[in-house]
Amino acid sequence: MPFVEFNGKKLEVNEEGFLADPAEWNKEVAEFFAKKEEGIENLSEDHWAVINYIREFYLEKETAPMVRKIVKTTGFKLKYIYELFPSGPAKGAAKIAGLPKPDGCV
Repeated sequence: MPFVEFNGKKLEVNEEGFLADPAEWNKEVAEFFAKKEEGIENLSEDHWAVINYIREFYLEKETAPMVRKIVKTTGFKLKYIYELFPSGPAKGAAKIAGLPKPDGCV
């Protein structure tokens, strides 16, 4: 598997840039992936609401939440979530949250 350099440390990622080990994730890693992979310069409170929700859901259930669940739980409209994460809530948000690529994500 490939690696990315972050603060002098090598993080293992898959071919699409998803973190191989969710345990290596922290807020600085999230900010790094947001800039590098999604072009998001600053993660807002709304970004963190989505990131924290999907990460907690994943750690509890070992699967990413469905997009409908993200919308319902955060109270954000789907269009707004796509504005926050241009490559989508499944792909972009999951990558920033340090999760594996969600099933059904193309």
